[in-house]
Amino acid sequence: MLNAARALPGFVWGYRIDPAAGQAIRLQPETEPATLDNGPGFLWLHLNLADARVAALLDGFEGLTEQARAALITHDTHAALTVDEHIVYGTLVDFQREFDAETRDIGWLHFALCDRFIITTRLQPIRSIDRVRAAVEKNAGKYGSPMHLFETLVAEFQRGIIAVVIELTEELNAIEDVVYDNELRDERRRLAPVRRVVVRLYRHLRTMLALLRRAAASDEENAPFAFDEVAQRLTARLEAVDHDVHALQERARLLHEEIDSKLSSETNRHLYILSLMTAFLLPPSLVTGFFGMNTSNLPFAAETDGTIYAIGFILVSIAAAWFLLRRAGIL
Repeated sequence: MLNAARALPGFVWGYRIDPAAGQAIRLQPETEPATLDNGPGFLWLHLNLADARVAALLDGFEGLTEQARAALITHDTHAALTVDEHIVYGTLVDFQREFDAETRDIGWLHFALCDRFIITTRLQPIRSIDRVRAAVEKNAGKYGSPMHLFETLVAEFQRGIIAVVIELTEELNAIEDVVYDNELRDERRRLAPVRRVVVRLYRHLRTMLALLRRAAASDEENAPFAFDEVAQRLTARLEAVDHDVHALQERARLLHEEIDSKLSSETNRHLYILSLMTAFLLPPSLVTGFFGMNTSNLPFAAETDGTIYAIGFILVSIAAAWFLLRRAGIL
């Protein structure tokens, strides 16, 4: 399978999976590449693209086409799936994982598989692939071919989406309790990260669905054994969770509109109060402005009770403004 004997660069883990014996023999980092073909079953090799030598290793990997090699070492951040010459390769969407916690950040898992091997590469740690690794070590007999391993990878991604949807649903529930409370609070800052995760997840999920549908309809002669059945099952899985993500997206959008509506209503109420204050204060301002002019022969200027008369005009103007606003139906 490999032409040169050298250590495995970028090695994260590798297994020689023998379905007949129900065993998954773990490879060591010191394994000579030339010996990877030795043994029954099929090979699963997982590599870290942070090691620049991975490209050179894959150049000598027998059974990989040039397009499949390029798909394994690419740093593209979009989903892809291609079936050609009995090899399936591309990029899967997944969630990144920290050393001590799982995240909601989107990660990318590159893969290539045929009937004899499956190779996966990544730049950041991926959530689903660690779970598949644990499942392989627990019961290797379940995985009769690389295609079964690929199906499990996508199924784990679907389970990860369900877990994220449950978490986001709980967050939306908490935001809704505040939004529909009597006390007005701006929850847009809490809602924005939720909407961002949902929108990105929905976009990538729709892309994955479109790729699986197109791959399932490809020429069967170019596909590995049983690929069309696996693609149909995975399409059904992702379609089920797609409805949940779409519903969550609509719910977050409606909640954002409700927050905007309540804030707009509160702003309009403040503007209404300000407008009423302006309407009541404008006539007295005209009266005080008139009597405050530095001109001769002002009314009541020579009267001892001129200030009282001016105050009376102010009260009359306020009463007139109130009457006109009531007559117009504003009050």
